[in-house]
Amino acid sequence: MNKDKSAVIIGAGIAGITTAIYLAKNGYTVSVYEKNAGPGGRCGQILREGHRFDLGATIYLMPEVYRKVFQSLGITPEESFDSVPLRTLYKIYYDDGTQIAFTTDKEVLKEQFEKLEKGSFQRSQELQKKGYELFQLAMDRLIGRNFYRLTDFFTLKNALLLLKLKTYIRHITYVRRFFRHEHLQTSFTFQNIYVGQNPYKAPALFAMIPAAELTEGSLFPAGGMFTVTRKLVSMAEDLGVRFIYNEPVIKIKTEKKKAVGLVLQNGSVIRASVIVANADLPYVYRELLPDKGIANRLNRLNYACSAIVLHWGLDKKYPELGHHSVFLSGDYQANLNKIFKKNSLGGNPSFYVHAPVRSDLTAAPEGQDTLSVIIPAGHFDEQHEQNWNELKNNARASVIDRLKKQGLSDIEKHIKFEICYLPQTWKSLFNLTRGATFGSIGHNILQMGYFRPHNRHKRYRNLYFTGGSTHPGNGIPLVLLSAKLTSERIIKEQKDE
Repeated sequence: MNKDKSAVIIGAGIAGITTAIYLAKNGYTVSVYEKNAGPGGRCGQILREGHRFDLGATIYLMPEVYRKVFQSLGITPEESFDSVPLRTLYKIYYDDGTQIAFTTDKEVLKEQFEKLEKGSFQRSQELQKKGYELFQLAMDRLIGRNFYRLTDFFTLKNALLLLKLKTYIRHITYVRRFFRHEHLQTSFTFQNIYVGQNPYKAPALFAMIPAAELTEGSLFPAGGMFTVTRKLVSMAEDLGVRFIYNEPVIKIKTEKKKAVGLVLQNGSVIRASVIVANADLPYVYRELLPDKGIANRLNRLNYACSAIVLHWGLDKKYPELGHHSVFLSGDYQANLNKIFKKNSLGGNPSFYVHAPVRSDLTAAPEGQDTLSVIIPAGHFDEQHEQNWNELKNNARASVIDRLKKQGLSDIEKHIKFEICYLPQTWKSLFNLTRGATFGSIGHNILQMGYFRPHNRHKRYRNLYFTGGSTHPGNGIPLVLLSAKLTSERIIKEQKDE
């Protein structure tokens, strides 16, 4: 048995930190090397002039996944986080003036839905029930487990599972069975953007996302999502995990059939018995490993979209906006085609506004506002270059015009400062291939389960992967599950090495 239980982790994102905790709890000496100045990756934060911005996720979606992983770490969410339940998950604004508050309050939902389409509320309850059953089944059989061998996945039972999970039908087609009104259809499908995929192409399995939202609700942690990062880092450090910041890794050193260590930018080599990469997986194969064949194969996969993000510090508060507001384009499908077919952005984009001050007054100075505007956009494509500054300026003008129509008539003159993230920003800051903000590799059925890039290297059997671009997928809940599954695999496979 190998007495050396040491592990080095590339990247202090949520998955890297969580994996470090699991390994430290199982007797490993763990060091985490992070290229940036602090932890969290896309679950980081920006502080400026008393304004606080979340970089990525803004609320706990699928809170039961958080609870399951946290409890396995020994964290009691209720004691560790001061979280506010959001009764209204978000309000959806349509170009024709229609508004839908997507809420866990069934009476409010019923009143809104029935105004649009008679009998639609009852059908929405049926869709929610079926979608949540898909969620539970997927978590149990597809998303929440490891696939160690081909035969773990390719069984008659799993063939039937893929049928039960409705992977053979598109999400929009499935939802049209329940609603005729286009606004109701989009209100139950636009959520595919959470994981960077096209609502018109995604499999009906993803009916699980709005269903989980309405069934489990969502929570906003006081202090923003970075409180999750801060809590996990604190726990890891208490277990002896070392975090080394501003220390880029330039290569994973290999010998024969083992990964033996990391080569840092300063040329030093850090050796360990287990190597875990929390960096973007295509980047790891392309830049850190001698695996050009696999890198080329990964390059041919379907990638998630990106986003232009505008963080605004304002010297005035705008109560017209709730905590979360979703503005859907009047050219909704054409806008999505621009994003997913042209890797670009339409002239009248859909966007989402996060206003954390509605639930946490500490997110801005008194009497002021903090807004983050997230505009889904095509990912960075070196073969078809775009003028991203021009696209940003056009999108910004469109956003401000839409907000003015909503009653925020003077918003532009009250923006004290703006911080902008473009696809190239995401690529540069986090080594995200193509600047694909939502987790690089997309989620079609041929890129899920056993088909998704595996969480252990085929040749170097002590080299593991965790994060959004490996199994099970993108988004903070699945990234937490990724850390849990990768850690379970390491502990299972390395104990007798």
